[in-house]
Amino acid sequence: MALPMKTMKAAMKVAMKAKAMKKVMKAAMKAKAMKKAMKKVMKKATKKAMKKAMKKSTIAKGQRAKSSVFRGSKAKTSGGLTKEKLTKNKGGKVVSKASSARAKKAYSKTIGGWNTAVMAARKALAIRDSAPLVASPPRARPFTRRPSPSTRPEPDE
Repeated sequence: MALPMKTMKAAMKVAMKAKAMKKVMKAAMKAKAMKKAMKKVMKKATKKAMKKAMKKSTIAKGQRAKSSVFRGSKAKTSGGLTKEKLTKNKGGKVVSKASSARAKKAYSKTIGGWNTAVMAARKALAIRDSAPLVASPPRARPFTRRPSPSTRPEPDE
């Protein structure tokens, strides 16, 4: 059953209009979706840009770590030493109190006695410049005028 031409034209017109509208709507929806996606991306970008500044470290690292802790500009060293655990040595270098005490104790137990004896011998023989303790040619033996320095304390008479 064939439809009259007028009816067919109207139906075709509606169909064509729907097809055109579909195309336009699809493009519009795509643009809307893109806009939404872009908004999300932009929001993320702005969030990233407004990142909080990094917290300044209170732990001292490197060659001058102990001195910066001793000065008070940092809280502690990477090894955990605080200002209370640090001190200055004779040379003015900042050192650990514990390690300094340990080294002093070790010095007095090992070579400290020998150093004291050598200093006493130098004083007794009036040696002012550097002189070898033990030397092969006899001319270079200022210490042989006296017995070898003793590390034992001299008995009281």
